[in-house]
Amino acid sequence: MNSEKTLSVKRALISVSDKSGILDFAQALHGIGADIISTGGTAKALSAAGIPVIQVSEITKFPEMMNGRVKTLHPAIHGGILARELIDDSELASHNIQAIDLVAVNLYPFTQVVADNPEDLELAIENIDIGGPAMIRAAAKNYASTCVVVDAADYERIQREFNDSGGISEQTRFELAAKAFALTARYDTAIAGHLRGITAGEDSLPENLNLAYVKTESMRYGENPHQSAAYYVPVNAADSGVLNARQLQGKPLSYNNVADTDGAIACIQEFAEPSCVIIKHATPCGVASADSVLEAYQRAFETDPVSAFGGIIALNRPLDATTAQTIIDNQFVEVIAVPGVDDAAREVLATKKNVRVLEMAAANGASSAPLVLTTVAGGILAQTGNDQLLADELTTATRRQPTPEELRDLHFAWKVVKHVKSNAIVYAKDVRTVGVGSGQSSRVDSARIACLKAVDAKLDVAGSVMASDAFMPFRDTLDTAAKAGVRAVIQPGGSMRDNEVIEAADDYGIAMVFTGMRHFRH
Repeated sequence: MNSEKTLSVKRALISVSDKSGILDFAQALHGIGADIISTGGTAKALSAAGIPVIQVSEITKFPEMMNGRVKTLHPAIHGGILARELIDDSELASHNIQAIDLVAVNLYPFTQVVADNPEDLELAIENIDIGGPAMIRAAAKNYASTCVVVDAADYERIQREFNDSGGISEQTRFELAAKAFALTARYDTAIAGHLRGITAGEDSLPENLNLAYVKTESMRYGENPHQSAAYYVPVNAADSGVLNARQLQGKPLSYNNVADTDGAIACIQEFAEPSCVIIKHATPCGVASADSVLEAYQRAFETDPVSAFGGIIALNRPLDATTAQTIIDNQFVEVIAVPGVDDAAREVLATKKNVRVLEMAAANGASSAPLVLTTVAGGILAQTGNDQLLADELTTATRRQPTPEELRDLHFAWKVVKHVKSNAIVYAKDVRTVGVGSGQSSRVDSARIACLKAVDAKLDVAGSVMASDAFMPFRDTLDTAAKAGVRAVIQPGGSMRDNEVIEAADDYGIAMVFTGMRHFRH
């Protein structure tokens, strides 16, 4: 590509919904002698600023029609945008069409409108831009002879090129054309996604999965230093997620920080009472509820102090100075995610300036992305988010019913095990974890590891409850739990050997309830 081939701008078309910076840009175009064609509200804004404007209707010889919906879709406009230097000159002359060298257009704010009015279909349809994308695509296709500008952030770059060389380089025009096609692709995808969401049921998956994501942050590296990484968000996403939190202090978030913090926030949102979740390598290593977040943190930390080192801590209550000091005294922590931090706590945290502190929006009730995507070789796996905890009421499968205290702990353990990597086993007592086993190819191994973790932390499994994220295919997992002193079990049920497992529980005097719903997490 020959970046020396500059384009002089003699005629420009400006039609923008977002008028940020447009007056200065238009004034600069006028300053180099360019004629400016414009429409509707943009033309009024430019005229009011004293910038000479040619109305589109003067070019097309047609008035703006249908409340402004038809104005630029005309050969006099698109012929001028698509004209190729030297090749089309005679044809343009025969039809009295003049070339348009620069097109500055941005689109109706569809994503903002539907975010504010998600149920208003008529308003959504009205805010689907037709002429804008047509002009943008035409100018981008013809970048060799036309410059397209869709982002106010690029006005200054073009003005610099005017000043330095008197025109716009081919390299710049090519880069802006690529940016323009990316914009129209995102725009169409946002429209398709919104309309699909209106017409489809909540749990249905689309025939065609059109994704439009925008990079919001580049990261130093991915899971490992030799991998590149960045953070992308959907074009129509609400202001939620880890990187939309307010970072009060600390180093920039890494790829692993974001992934682990997202898991911590998802887990902490399961709990209404003061609670703490500590995540290490994308799985909880300690969770507790208590009368205060200080007590909840201390009990969560005690589950597995070794794994908590370098972990992510999430609380569902504002952070106070005493809790902040206790965390700093206890462990090295990568991220603390909380719904607020009081002034005294900020002073404490300031002594550890590298600790990342995120102020999250307060929320109770678990939530996840509408679609959960996993890349695999040759494609993408998509599933709806796992927002449900229980399908129905618990069913007691054994002769012994759980006590009220056991039932409380069973519900607590079930909330935790949902967020533990499969195969997942959680032992809990007095609304705190006492042992967590995760990520094993054998469920009985997870049960054994959870016991070992409890022993290492000097916590007593006797009298605890056990949660299993999926059914027990054999009684060996129950045998391991019974030997450790577990008194009640919560699991989905549904194994061919359920009767064998129920019989074993009855033999041990263990209460066992079925959820009818599993929570695999790979």
